[in-house]
Amino acid sequence: MPVKQISVLLDNAPGTLARLSNILDNEDITTKAMLAASVEQQSTVRLVVNDPDRAAAVLGSFGFNFEVSPVLAAEVPLHPGGMNAILKCLSVADVNIHYLYTTINRLGRETIVILGVDDLDEARKVLQRNWIRLIEDEIYSL
Repeated sequence: MPVKQISVLLDNAPGTLARLSNILDNEDITTKAMLAASVEQQSTVRLVVNDPDRAAAVLGSFGFNFEVSPVLAAEVPLHPGGMNAILKCLSVADVNIHYLYTTINRLGRETIVILGVDDLDEARKVLQRNWIRLIEDEIYSL
C-alpha cells in the first residue's frame, strides 16, 4: 500500500511554515518526512506524518489549501551506489521521478526516501524486482 503524503500550498512568507508545523504539533501529529520548495510567492510543503487522515482534517479546519496523494517510501541500500540502485532501475523502466526526499527518522541504519513518481504501480513492481525494500504503514510509527 502506498504511503499518504500531504502537499500544502503556503504563502512564501516568514512564519508560514512555522505556523503549519505548530498547528500539527499542537494536535500531536508528528512529521516523519518534509520537503519545502518555494516558487516566487508560494511554497509547496510535502509531508508524511504519523496520522495523515487526522492531519488532513486538521488542515481543512484551519483553511489550508492541501491535497493528499500516494507516494512510495523505500529503503536506500546501505552500500556504495545504494541510491543509484533505486534511481537506475526506475530510469531503465522509464518511470519518471518528480521529486525525492528523505525521512527524518529511520527504521534501522538505512535511509528511507519518499518518491513521487509518474507511475506508482510500475515503480513499485520495478523496485520490488530489484530487491528494494518498500516501507508502508510502518512509516507512520517511525
